[in-house]
Amino acid sequence: MNTTTIATQLFGLNGPAVTRVGLGGEGILRTHGQEPEATAVIEEAIRSGITYFDCAQAYAGSEGYYGRIWSAQPETRHQIFQASKSASRTKEGALADLEHTLGTMALDYLDIWQIHDVRTEEDLHSIAGRGGALEAFLHAKASGKVRFIGVTGHHDPVILTRAVREWPVDAVMMPVNPVEGALGGFLDTTLPAAREKGIAVIAMKVLGASHFLSPQTGVTAEVLIRFALSQPITVAIIGCSTPDHVRTLARVGSTFQPLSAEENDQLVELYRPYAKQLAFYRGRF
Repeated sequence: MNTTTIATQLFGLNGPAVTRVGLGGEGILRTHGQEPEATAVIEEAIRSGITYFDCAQAYAGSEGYYGRIWSAQPETRHQIFQASKSASRTKEGALADLEHTLGTMALDYLDIWQIHDVRTEEDLHSIAGRGGALEAFLHAKASGKVRFIGVTGHHDPVILTRAVREWPVDAVMMPVNPVEGALGGFLDTTLPAAREKGIAVIAMKVLGASHFLSPQTGVTAEVLIRFALSQPITVAIIGCSTPDHVRTLARVGSTFQPLSAEENDQLVELYRPYAKQLAFYRGRF
């Protein structure tokens, strides 16, 4: 593996160094039956020196695609940081998810296991209540089946911020893009809460499933990745559909120059008139 060119950052307070760009679980990985294409993307990420790899049980065949790689390349697995997620809200369901994930991915442990897609007050209560999924996550960490635990959300910044503040998590995954800069919430509330706690921040929805790309105004994938990396985050993950997409991601990670404050503000203002329509993943406007 080539891990010398892409910038790295420590994962939270006591984690290892991970590359500042990571392979997201969307793109070709969120499919079934596309083994050659998915394998090509994962292998390009390995060759490019990317060390953060994302997936989820809910992301179609993503875990199985990784499992094919790691079972054939166990030595490579120990040089990367593998994430997955469970959307179960009960301890029993989450533990069953973890066993399924580890088996499908041919792994003994996950580097991070995340409570997936926390949206509502009901989610907070069911996950953290007696017999809730949080018990499974803490048990898995204590038993060594996962190294770190995290929470993800892209629906309601108030709810996600509460999870960050109230739960003993090591990381949060949240939307980081100029649309969020215009809307407020995740970047000016959840992100500061995570930094105050010293936990890792994983940026998602960086390209808005490519809906935020605007060639006519010069907003390319590179610009949006630079926006994310210019925020105080740990790693930005991008779903890739081709090896060329991976090469673009790795190139930005290795040549990254932060946006100036003026460039950052100009990008946010560009999206401000359309921010509510573009934040489709929030699902509540």
